[in-house]
Amino acid sequence: AAATIPVAPSAAPSAAPRVLARPEAPTAGTGGRVLALLRSLADPATALLDALLDALAGAGYGGAPTERQQPHQHLRTQAQAVASQPQPHRQESTTAANSPRGGVLLMGREAPAAMRTLLAVGAWYASNIGVLLLNKTLLSYYGFRFPVTLTAIHMLACSLLSYLCIDLMRLVPPVKLHSREQLKRVGLLGAVFCLSVVLGNVSLRFIPVSFTQAIGATTPFFTAVLAYALQRRTESASTYLTLVPVVVGVVVASKAEPSFNLAGFVAAISATAARALKSVLQGALLSSESEKIDSQNLLRFMAPTAAFILLPCAIVAEGGAFMGFLSDGVSPGMLLLLLLNACTAYAVNLTNFLVTKHTGALTLQVLGNAKGAVAVVVSVAIFRNPVTLAGILGYAVTIAGVAMYSEQKRRSKAAKDLAKEATGPTLAARAANAASSQNGSAAVV
Repeated sequence: AAATIPVAPSAAPSAAPRVLARPEAPTAGTGGRVLALLRSLADPATALLDALLDALAGAGYGGAPTERQQPHQHLRTQAQAVASQPQPHRQESTTAANSPRGGVLLMGREAPAAMRTLLAVGAWYASNIGVLLLNKTLLSYYGFRFPVTLTAIHMLACSLLSYLCIDLMRLVPPVKLHSREQLKRVGLLGAVFCLSVVLGNVSLRFIPVSFTQAIGATTPFFTAVLAYALQRRTESASTYLTLVPVVVGVVVASKAEPSFNLAGFVAAISATAARALKSVLQGALLSSESEKIDSQNLLRFMAPTAAFILLPCAIVAEGGAFMGFLSDGVSPGMLLLLLLNACTAYAVNLTNFLVTKHTGALTLQVLGNAKGAVAVVVSVAIFRNPVTLAGILGYAVTIAGVAMYSEQKRRSKAAKDLAKEATGPTLAARAANAASSQNGSAAVV
């Protein structure tokens, strides 16, 4: 039967109160709550996007204005002309044109850097949590049981929007691949990337969002294991010790999960390992300065590669069932959810890029850890999946271990940087003195 947007009937005054419980089948209440949440966020979405785009333009990205900034130059010139005229009653008003920071205008005043950062973080949280809720809603509650096809739709949308934002709008400077070898490396990253996304969507068919977030928090463990296996890269003993609570917490949460499903658990663990593998490969394959690519341009190359891989896989694995689903008819509400879901998948990458630009490494780590916890709370509030005290404690232990691991990694990196700064001039001085002595001249360093 065609999936339609459920509309909650108006309750009669004498009706018994509705008891909320974990749904075993598609329910009107869950879909209604999700749609109500999305509609409540729809009104400020346009203003938020405009503010984010202005924040991107205000960031500069070095050098001359980009094509994204040029169309607004005449507006800035007019604003400067108006600001230069005497306005006794509005002396406190400022514009982005005569401000040294060139910030976002909110209610006639320039938004400070903290406001721009807050907007970017808020959009990052909303897009990350939103895509999880939409994926779960489509896969588990609206009958769209095609995770490979859904991921292919995501990759096609990311390819199109990346081209629109980078090649046409020039939100970030486009980069080119310089060699066939670099193309092969980016292609490999794209294959691992699409594998991780597909497995993550498969897991959402069988287990709750809250449980997938708990499993996904173990990414540092898999990163450390794969970094040693592939690169023989080791960490300090104290860093490895911080991974113990990461693993123990997930074991406790898994044993206490009321909605545990083996297929979903294996898919979530595999997706987490694939994300860690992509991180390790990206550091190994694109390590030199000439090969480093920012996240937006990397997505611009990886998304078409992933779509090229996923489309035939979707036809083979889900083609027959998907055609039967389409033959039953697809409601406008379903198409709207799919479109919104695909755009939100791209927004996750765009807002992650913005947050990285506007915050430091430590702040980004703290925000990333908190984001998982917020996603758990929101998903439980919407989907009403049961949770246990032991599961909550297990997830808390995992998050604490991840925080300790991130802090220990930061301290180790800072210590290595200090050691390099201390030994670098000495080595350079020795080399200069040796070269000078060979040339028969004295050098003072």
